[in-house]
Amino acid sequence: MGSKNSSLSLVLLLIVFLVFERVWCVTVTYDHKALVIDGKRRVLQSGSIHYPRTTPEVWPDIVRKSKEGGLDVIETYVFWNYHEPEKGQYNFEGRFDLVRFVKTVQEAGLFVHLRIGPYACAEWNYGGFPLWLHFIPGVQFRTTNDIFKNAMKSFLTKIVDLMKEENLFASQGGPIILAQVENEYGNVEWAYGVGGELYVKWAAETAISLNTTVPWVMCSQNDAPDPIINTCNGFYCDQFSPNSPSKPKMWTENYVGWFLAFGYAVPYRPVEDLAFAVARFFEYGGTFQNYYMYFGGTNFGRTAGGPLVATSYDYDAPIDEYGFIRQPKWGHLRDLHSAIKQCEEYLVSSDPVHQKLGNNLEAHAYYKPSNDCAAFLANYDSGSDANVTFNGNTYFLPAWSVSILPDCKNVIFNTAKVVTQRHIGDASLARFTTVHGISAATSPWSWYKEEVGIWGNNSFTKPGLLEQINTTKDTSDFLWYSTSLNVEAGHDKERILNIDSLGHAALVFVNKKLVAFGYGNHDDENFSVNEKISLEEGNNTLDVLSMLIGVQNYGPWFDVQGAGIYSVLLIDLHKSKKDLSSKKWTYQVGLEGEYLGLDKVSLANSSLWTQGTPLPVNKSLIWYKATILAPEGNGPLALNLARMGKGQAWINGQSIGRYWSAYLSPSTGCTDNCDYRGAYDPFKCQKKCGQPAQTLYHIPRTWVHPGENLLVLHEELGGDPSKISLLTPTGQNICSIVSEDDPPPADSWKPNLEFMSQNPEVRLACGQGWFIAAINFASFGTPEGHCGTVSPGNCHSDMLTIVQKACFGQEGCSIPISAAKLGDPCPGVVKRFAVEALCSERFHLLH
Repeated sequence: MGSKNSSLSLVLLLIVFLVFERVWCVTVTYDHKALVIDGKRRVLQSGSIHYPRTTPEVWPDIVRKSKEGGLDVIETYVFWNYHEPEKGQYNFEGRFDLVRFVKTVQEAGLFVHLRIGPYACAEWNYGGFPLWLHFIPGVQFRTTNDIFKNAMKSFLTKIVDLMKEENLFASQGGPIILAQVENEYGNVEWAYGVGGELYVKWAAETAISLNTTVPWVMCSQNDAPDPIINTCNGFYCDQFSPNSPSKPKMWTENYVGWFLAFGYAVPYRPVEDLAFAVARFFEYGGTFQNYYMYFGGTNFGRTAGGPLVATSYDYDAPIDEYGFIRQPKWGHLRDLHSAIKQCEEYLVSSDPVHQKLGNNLEAHAYYKPSNDCAAFLANYDSGSDANVTFNGNTYFLPAWSVSILPDCKNVIFNTAKVVTQRHIGDASLARFTTVHGISAATSPWSWYKEEVGIWGNNSFTKPGLLEQINTTKDTSDFLWYSTSLNVEAGHDKERILNIDSLGHAALVFVNKKLVAFGYGNHDDENFSVNEKISLEEGNNTLDVLSMLIGVQNYGPWFDVQGAGIYSVLLIDLHKSKKDLSSKKWTYQVGLEGEYLGLDKVSLANSSLWTQGTPLPVNKSLIWYKATILAPEGNGPLALNLARMGKGQAWINGQSIGRYWSAYLSPSTGCTDNCDYRGAYDPFKCQKKCGQPAQTLYHIPRTWVHPGENLLVLHEELGGDPSKISLLTPTGQNICSIVSEDDPPPADSWKPNLEFMSQNPEVRLACGQGWFIAAINFASFGTPEGHCGTVSPGNCHSDMLTIVQKACFGQEGCSIPISAAKLGDPCPGVVKRFAVEALCSERFHLLH
């Protein structure tokens, strides 16, 4: 018996092991249609989340919201410069705990696309390359250079081995189903000649040799060698075709908006156009698409790329910088994903059958062997709506829209009809309804005034003007250039000072007094200063503080692009020029306050700080300090720095990033209601013209604690810290307007169902654990206006009682739109149901 029991136990263990292997360890391959996971073709929705752009404590919440939004995959870059800050010394802690992030995604039941690169771009400092690599003699980046290739292979191997050690590839039971080598190299390959072509082949061979057991991709790389999949990046990828008939059509970067730069207006992308682009991609045979970004986050510290990339990396993403759902973008895309998922079996079973329906009108139908089909009806005209006939039925197609019919009959989604709820007001401010003034902090402001010019014994003197990055090695944003000027007795004291810089900004002091400030912009970081100055007889000092605002992260040979002053001329009243460029200059890397560590908590009580009245305001090169009490709650905080000039801020020693409130965007180029119809580009839809690009700065809740918190600012231009305020989210105004002729919710569709007999619904939902605390407006009829300005129309039936009964005190609710149930205030007229409500964590106080 014992022998038989032992044998039976072994058999059971073997069965359990095989079942476990079957459930958790999967194979990932591909064919011409799609990625194939465990033998099954998949249609996959993906979204980019960069783990260092938020904190580990909120990763689970961001990933959960992504899953609820209909994503299957989370895509992230890997940031070499922070994982290997010094050669051979690695960092995988805190925000850079890559393993923890991948496991967080796995715990949510999602896949991972790991874009190892190791070049990232990503508006990240130096594109993700470590600066130490630049200083290895003889190195040349991204070409057939052995020094670079050895370093790149070493890092690729490090990351792949780390993932293997943690069993994170799909074949090991992990979530990683894709990996990427290099990044958008095809955009710049022309600049590297034959060396570039050879480098691409080497990168592909190196990636394959690492034996990840999952497919590798190269984005924007038409010459990606087999078996590497070349993928598309762009605003639209429906017309993209991979470079081999054996590869699937994949889209690795679908830009949901655009990044923010200091001195520029805030770009945004209407969700109607974004949904149109996605639907067109799947209509034309795509099976994998990724939103760049699904959550953008924050460029904390000095992580922002250059030049002049802002601290906010919000990107107008479906989940905003603070981790809140952005409506209607998140909800409309969720409905789109649901509609596409209903078509998955058709999309992976056949190639589309095209049918022209008229001018700029077409249909693509996908058939299964049973002759059942799913269809996409498209109107890609940018101005004209249309009625079309398909399979004997008539359909209305708004301009620049796609309708999805999972049974070739019922429309369950149209990209131009947004039926999901909306947020009222500016998304960046609408939730932050409680303001706490720092001036009422637990301590008065203290300050430390920087000396102008050379401050330490580690300065050095060299003939000529030095390039800034090679001099500072990016250990600081700042480099002092100092020299002396002599004016002989009887000579003119008036001069024109001409300074040319490679970027990015500079303060100019003559005899320790500020005389000029020059700066570039993201698209042209070079600038010149031409300033009339008055010198004194005898010796004069000239001190120029050159400022770096992010190291360049994109372009051919971007790694050798310089910064700093390269020409200084002194022109007298007779236009005689004296070139000061080749004379001796004394250099100092960084600021004295940086050297002292004034941003550190350990110096909070140092005697270096001055306290008293009056508080010096609107002064350049000054440090400020105060202690603040964090407001109650668990949500993120925002620091309003609108009244400051330019600088950097720290909370409890953690840098929340660079700020530049004094740099205003152009006063023209914005529109209140951007027309989503027609091709999108980053300058088509903009807001906040004539204003700073950013005034609110994200403070993660985990960076503050109960009691006193240390706030430190380094102000470079001049501002008033007493006007700083701290904001915390306490509520959100939401709105939904749905018409009788809108389709029912996409997730309510079932095959073989007379879908058109179902009713559309008004759906409301609060996030962050909030509740519907008040119903401010509810009307069924012909309400006028838009969310935030809606009012009763000529036909109006008050729905307040109905909505309050269904929604008050709830986290979410839905109300079917049916005149038979709601009553018909105007028969024969297409009616709309409009609701405006308040979400709050304190709903009971408003009862």
